[in-house]
This record gives sequence, C-alpha cells and structure tokens, in this order.
Amino acid sequence: MAIATVNPATGETVKTFDEMSEADVERSLAAAATAFESYRLTSFAERAGWMLRAAEILDDEREPVAAMMTTEMGKTLVAARQEVAKCATACRYYAEHAEAFLADEPADAEAVSARRAYVKYQPLGPVLAIMPWNFPLWQAMRFAAPALMAGNVGLLKHASNVPQTALFMQDLFARAGFPVGAFQTLLVGSARVEAILRDPRVVAATLTGSGPAGQSVAAIAGSEIKKVVLELGGSDPFVVLPSADLDEAARVAATARLINNGQSCIAAKRFIVHERVYDEFERLFAEQMSSRTVGDPMDELTEVGPLASEQQRDDVERLVADAVALGARVLCGGAAPDRPGFYYPPTVLAGITPDMRVHQEEVFGPVATLYRAADLDAAIEIANGTEFGLGANAWTTDPQEQDRLIRDLTAGMVFINGNVTSYPQLPFGGVKTSGHGRELYSQGPREFCNIKTVWIG
Repeated sequence: MAIATVNPATGETVKTFDEMSEADVERSLAAAATAFESYRLTSFAERAGWMLRAAEILDDEREPVAAMMTTEMGKTLVAARQEVAKCATACRYYAEHAEAFLADEPADAEAVSARRAYVKYQPLGPVLAIMPWNFPLWQAMRFAAPALMAGNVGLLKHASNVPQTALFMQDLFARAGFPVGAFQTLLVGSARVEAILRDPRVVAATLTGSGPAGQSVAAIAGSEIKKVVLELGGSDPFVVLPSADLDEAARVAATARLINNGQSCIAAKRFIVHERVYDEFERLFAEQMSSRTVGDPMDELTEVGPLASEQQRDDVERLVADAVALGARVLCGGAAPDRPGFYYPPTVLAGITPDMRVHQEEVFGPVATLYRAADLDAAIEIANGTEFGLGANAWTTDPQEQDRLIRDLTAGMVFINGNVTSYPQLPFGGVKTSGHGRELYSQGPREFCNIKTVWIG
C-alpha cells in the first residue's frame, strides 16, 4: 500500500510520501537507543513540563490538525476537533498523574526479612507502536503520553493512509521540548515491521489493529521474548432490557454505532433487545439511524462522513449483500449512494442468522445488526456468542440485572446505560481475540515498565 493521503470524500490523492530507506530506519533506531539512555534519567517534572507544552500546542493548532485528519481519513470535522481536544486532555492527565502511578510501592519488609522492601517501576526502552488510521491522533497518543511519561521512548509505525498525522506526532513532541529521538515516526510499510520489531534495540511493541495483524506481531514478539500490548477488533453488544428508557437507548444506540462513521473497534455493532420491547426499539432505532445527516465531513452539519477508503466501503457492501441474500431485512440504508467518495449510509439489518457473515465478523462501517432475545439469559448468550470481547453496552435500571450483566458479559469493558468510550481515567482493552494488556489509567504506563522487586537487608 502506497504511503499517501487520499481524501475519502472525493477519492483524490492529495499527497504521496517516499518510504524511509534502510539507512533512515537505522538512524532512527540508533537515535532511539541513544535517547533512552539519557531520557530515562529525566525527572517526572521535566517530562510533565514537555507534556503540558504538547497539550498547549494541540489546543493552539486544533483547527488545522482536525482538518488534516478529516482530509486523511474522512471523520467529520466536528469529531476531529473533539479528537484533538481529547489528546490534549490525555497529555495533561499523564503530566499530572504519571508520577503517582509509577511511585515506589512499599512492601511488607518484615514478612520478607528485610530492612526495607518495595516495588519500583522503571522504563523498558524504545517501544514500537503500530497504529491504525481510524483515530489517527488519539490511538497514537494513548500510547505516547503514558509511555513518554514513564521514561520510555517511542517509535511510531502508523497506517499508510495517515502519513501527515503520523509526521505531526513526531513534530508535536519535538516542538514541545522532548529530547531528540524520544519520539520518532517511521514512514514504512507493513512489510518492514518484522525487521524493526526483531531489532534488539526495540524492547516491546503495542498494536491497535486487526486480528491477523495482532497474531503476526504477537508471534514475532513471542519468538523474541518481547512484551506486547494488543488492542484488536471488536463486535460490541448493545443489550436493551424492558426497564430501559427506550427513547434514550435508541438515540445513544445510533450514536454508538455511528462513531467515526461506524469505524471504531468499540462502536456498538450488535443490538440485542428483549422481546417485550423489541418492536418498539426496532422502530425507534431505525428512525434514529435514518435521520443522521450523511455528507461532506468538512460541513459542520454532517453527522456521518465517508468511509476511510474504497476498500472499506466495498467490504461493507459485501457484508450487507451477503446478509440480504440470506434473508436479512433492511430497515434503512443498505446501498452506497451514487456520488464521488467512499460513502455508505447508516444501515440497520434485522432477522440476522448465524450463517450470515455479519453475525460472525466485525463490520467496520455504519451497519447495525438487530437480534431479538427471549430473556436476560438469552441476551447474555447472544452477546457472548462471538470471538471478540472488547466492550459491551447494557441498558437496564434493574440493579440485579446490572450486577448480572457486569458479572457475565465477557468483555474488557462494560458500560451500563451509556456507550463504550475510552477515557484516560479508565483502563482500556479487551479479552478473547480482542487482545490483551491495557492502555490508559494507571495500567497504561505500567505495561511498558520493569516491575522491579527491591529487597534491602
């Protein structure tokens, strides 16, 4: 895949980039290794000062950075602004909290016959971050902010269709004052990842992406005995039970499905509704989905922009066609418009059966699937009946049902009466084929630390 900015709203190639040479990559790896030796000795106060400056730059340049992301991958300009602001929030959050998250933890010295015993968190070294295009700034930042504050240095291999955002990340941290080599972008294709990951100067990796990409990186890292954090696909359930506020549930359901034009791992994708309220929810949900404005992502009134690439749109079209051929009912949407760009309308499919591809695969576009559940047990069974386990949404005001859903939904995150969202203040990650390890909160910076036991007699 060429490294290029292709505007999804028009299909026009805006700018192309040359891939880094082997010599360029070698210089970057050498710079990262050199930078780590001194950067790991900097104080939390120094790192916090640089991180706060990065937040200021993001605030000052919100408009051009947002427009750049919209041009590269098609998210609405409104959503892109929110993404830039969220990154600034994360920078400030880790500037304020990283020192406490990584403070020495006293142990019971007497129990281990020591004069003093404690746990120390120390950075590992250069970490390779392999990031996707759908939240091009946020997903890179939720690695970068905690990792840099922990004293690690970063090497970013970003998706090939968001090169300008990737280069901005390197420029951002350089302008903020971080030492040379502390955070670098590698403009390389996916075929170059294995050699970089196997390089002894790279000590760990984090990947957000597809299942096959995660399997490949995990296998390579495993053969080298290197730590990895994987945030992979999701097919999040959205369970609606009779006590729910159906109007609010339907409104949030549409928002949850259409996040980022439907291209989000944590977007709600499978809507599982108790049979007592199924018909009413189906009507309300279809109304909400069909009412959302599709159009130019630069238009302030647009709610759903184009998909990121022609391939993305074609993949969604094939999944919907397969479901319809096997008997699914199309309640709204269901066909790409005849216009330039990679658009696909909000779509709701009902009557889903296990033989349809949409039942088993992650649909990375604005397509929702509806299921009727006889009771709570059936709803949980449908919700868990997937290889994925990233997030889960559930709507009920019954405390016992809430407890049961929290206990029995197989997911890394469960949100009751709201849609799954990533916050710096909460750990983020999944189970099953949705990956392992956690980003954000206190767990994020600790993932790439040596958790060192210290015993002093």
